[in-house]
Amino acid sequence: MTVTLLLDDTLQEIGLRYLLRQYFDIDAATAGSVDESTDTPSSIYFVSPGKFTSSLDFFLPRRSRTAILDSSITHAHNESVIVEQLDIILKSLEQRHPDTAMSAELSQREIEVLSLVAKGLINKEIADRLNISFNTVLSHRKNITAKLGIKSVSGLSVYAIMNGYISEGDLHR
Repeated sequence: MTVTLLLDDTLQEIGLRYLLRQYFDIDAATAGSVDESTDTPSSIYFVSPGKFTSSLDFFLPRRSRTAILDSSITHAHNESVIVEQLDIILKSLEQRHPDTAMSAELSQREIEVLSLVAKGLINKEIADRLNISFNTVLSHRKNITAKLGIKSVSGLSVYAIMNGYISEGDLHR
């Protein structure tokens, strides 16, 4: 397995490279940008949200091998917390299969609800827009969270973008 780091902060890249080598025996490389020539089937990517959105054409087909690192991991103050989070991320990436479409887990209605949640609508607005009850929206949201394991609206938004349910422009309403 090769890990490529594409973060906004060089110091964060150096720190993550050290932690991956020290705790997981993984040599990670840093890259200013990505292209098809550096990609291999065993490559995984740790990227910042900004680098991800600026290279959607590259990362969307590789979403099962891509981890978007937000500030909760890159700004943690405790090394053991960062190592635990990296372990969870690495195990998650190892379990994913490139040919498995994660979106197949969601029903069409759940995808509609997910898209509206990701666009920033509240439950009542979603119910009104889809002509369903407020409780039905809550049920769909509960099912989406259970199926995807994503609890935050921002996480659901990233998932929706990665799977092509919404575009980045939809987030700026």
